[in-house]
Amino acid sequence: MITQTAQRAAAQPRHVTLRIVRYIACVCAVALVAACHGLPEKTDETATWTNNKLYTEAQDALSGGDWGKCAKYFEALEGRDPFGHFAQQAQINVAYCNWKDSETAAADQAIDRFIQLHPDHPDIAYAYYLKGMIHFNDDLGLFGRFSGQDMSERDPKSLRESYDAFKVVVDKYPQSKYAPDAAQRMRYIVNALASHEVHAADYYYRRGAYVAAINRAQLAIKEYKNAPAIEDALHIMWLSYDKLNQPQLADDTKRILAGTFPDSPYITGHARPGKEKSWWQF
Repeated sequence: MITQTAQRAAAQPRHVTLRIVRYIACVCAVALVAACHGLPEKTDETATWTNNKLYTEAQDALSGGDWGKCAKYFEALEGRDPFGHFAQQAQINVAYCNWKDSETAAADQAIDRFIQLHPDHPDIAYAYYLKGMIHFNDDLGLFGRFSGQDMSERDPKSLRESYDAFKVVVDKYPQSKYAPDAAQRMRYIVNALASHEVHAADYYYRRGAYVAAINRAQLAIKEYKNAPAIEDALHIMWLSYDKLNQPQLADDTKRILAGTFPDSPYITGHARPGKEKSWWQF
């Protein structure tokens, strides 16, 4: 009996301690919730603006190069009145501002939505041109612009999407003011894609995979017949055949290279005077 009483007496401080700890925890939780509710809520500065004012502010942000704010305001304008006076222009401007802000995924999504919703819009040629530019400039990214990164060194998927968009401009809207530039960029893209295959061929050649190098070089020649990169493709084939101890094929390839590119430094042994600006630079 005495032992049980002593045990209960000894247990009481522990129960008291647990109750105190729980009480403190509850007080802290209540205080935290109250503090969170007490924080000032972030207000939407555009909530009281008229559509005209919102459009004006969005245009000012666009003119001033504040691309993040530009996209935000035009998105708000489109959300307010998706079928209103400003909606169509807002949709295409959202794509443009996101593109300039290096938000290429958001820009591509916005321009695709515009093209799907407004296939007969007066600015549809520009929409396709902008889609081409979104993927064309996706090549370099933030750091690539300063490192001299070659477009052909990246995954060609985006370049092909750019080519397809520019092709719509050239084929369907040849009289638009965007068609000449789109056609020029298509030529650059073709050579970039050819160069992509040549990069792969060179990679295999340097690792001693000469058959694979020949296959990739042949693919570039077959798919992109008039691209300047074909000169490099033929050179890699020539060297690869030589490494494989195929003198006849090596001589044939060298003869084709000399006939197609008679001034090639691979044939003359001399660099061309006055090297032109790289094909991918504007």
